Amino acid sequence: MNPMQSVRLEKITLNIGAGKDQTRLEKGVKLIKAITGIDPVKTVTSKRIPAWGLRPGLPIGCKVTLRKTAATQLLKRLLSAKGGKLSASQFDNQGNISFGIHEYIDIPDVPYIPEIGVMGLQVCVSLEKPGFRIKRRKLRTKPIPRKHQITKEEAVKFMQEAFRVSMEGAS
Repeated sequence: MNPMQSVRLEKITLNIGAGKDQTRLEKGVKLIKAITGIDPVKTVTSKRIPAWGLRPGLPIGCKVTLRKTAATQLLKRLLSAKGGKLSASQFDNQGNISFGIHEYIDIPDVPYIPEIGVMGLQVCVSLEKPGFRIKRRKLRTKPIPRKHQITKEEAVKFMQEAFRVSMEGAS
């Protein structure tokens, strides 16, 4: 197999949306810090939506991004919280996987924290192949050619081989 066609883990993003509830946001910040050991970044709104009580600059969530070995180790723990099973609908056509964890106490090595209570989070996994730097570089940025993009089947195969994920409701 061509080494430029090998799929690898690029990053993992953990996200908690709180809306305009600031106490839930502070609990989310503590939760992500407890899971990863890294302080998360607060996400803020850019639009005004009066019906939802949102205005520009209002913090509505928090997230943290992990790369390399820290991402690999955390992904193994997060997948064990899901029982090592993912469904085909959690994969998109560009090599991204997204799933939710309903209760953080399902994650191994994360104790129950009474001040947080029971809370869930969203996990987004991005995969890449060697050469994907051309879409992020500063000079001569180019799109990824179609034949080099990651397909849904390649993403599923990578997750099954690298993390022993089983597919439920496989189509």
